[in-house]
Amino acid sequence: CKMSAHTHAFDFKIPSEIIQNPVLLKTVQQNISNCLLKPVCTTGAGDTVGDGYTRCQEIEPVDGRLYIFTSSTNQSHAVLRFYPDGGVTLDIQAPVNPKCSPIFTEQKLDEIQKSVSDTIQAVKSTRLPPIKRNPAVDVYFPTQANLLVEYDFTECVYEADSPYQNIKIMHSTQFGNMLILDNDPNLAESDLAYTQAITGNGREDYSDKTVLILGGGDGGILHELLKEKPKHVIMVDIDELVVKAAPKHLRGICYDSLDSLSGPNYEVLIEDCIPVLKQYSEKGRVFDYVINDLTAVPCTTEPTGELWDFLRRILDLSMEVLSPQGKYFTQGNSFLMKDALKMYEEQLQKLSSPVEFKKETVCVPSYLEMWVFYEIWKTNTTQANTSIEDYKKPI
Repeated sequence: CKMSAHTHAFDFKIPSEIIQNPVLLKTVQQNISNCLLKPVCTTGAGDTVGDGYTRCQEIEPVDGRLYIFTSSTNQSHAVLRFYPDGGVTLDIQAPVNPKCSPIFTEQKLDEIQKSVSDTIQAVKSTRLPPIKRNPAVDVYFPTQANLLVEYDFTECVYEADSPYQNIKIMHSTQFGNMLILDNDPNLAESDLAYTQAITGNGREDYSDKTVLILGGGDGGILHELLKEKPKHVIMVDIDELVVKAAPKHLRGICYDSLDSLSGPNYEVLIEDCIPVLKQYSEKGRVFDYVINDLTAVPCTTEPTGELWDFLRRILDLSMEVLSPQGKYFTQGNSFLMKDALKMYEEQLQKLSSPVEFKKETVCVPSYLEMWVFYEIWKTNTTQANTSIEDYKKPI
């Protein structure tokens, strides 16, 4: 079996004057060592397994003190660090073998936390859930705001490298199957809220309307629109592998809408959307709705670079094929990425076709963060730009 490890992270807080006093610090270190140089686990019958940590090495970094504990019996190690402000961190790393009982049970970890905290008279004590290292299935993915999320993935049901990106579809017990592109979570079967938001959250009447979808290879937008009996829908996605994987592995998103790439009132084009947009613009073809599901607003310090150039190009071309009374829907980014959203809104004011917009914030279940969506239209209507708070939806 694949060997992995768990890191158990403890944080303690003691008065900073203890750290500054070598005598007091030595006493605290010795007290913690006494806690760690004990048997680290017991069997169900109560028999001791291992002799705790048998060696302690002291290292002197620039600030504070660092101690490394190792054991010859249980293959784990611990790192104890003191910081000048009174912070104390204890990280215990232990191998995990699915065929064996864990070295550190929850009860044992609680005992370690309480023992250390009581011994050093900590004013604060916290413990993080075990951090899984080198797991058989990747479970950690950062949010757009760079917050670490641990998903409950049980298996990778599909993975492939297309000419454009790495494609993974992971199974989550609570979110269903989730599409992940280049390690960026895109959409899970639980995320109808995303699809509803990017299509107007029920405010629009798509019956007998023409719609152009940019991206959307998971088929969710197409499926929701076809319920509305539109006149015609064209979906353009560059990645054939995503479109082919969706009917099999993302059935809870696309249902049967991608079983065929064409139907009485829709067609799916496996093409780069920019040449398609140019062609439609040159022919004077327009749509009642353009829905951009290509990518989120880039999270950069300045609105420059390849991603922003692509974003502006898509916006300009989309406005060229949008009917005068039409609407353009797209995702923004995390509600927390306010600078990126502000830069995006500034770009909207610089398009070749003047536009106005409004936006709303929606809770997308698998994102584990609030997500912003935009509704954009040409300035021949009477609506006005609206602040995000006015359209924030309740959780």
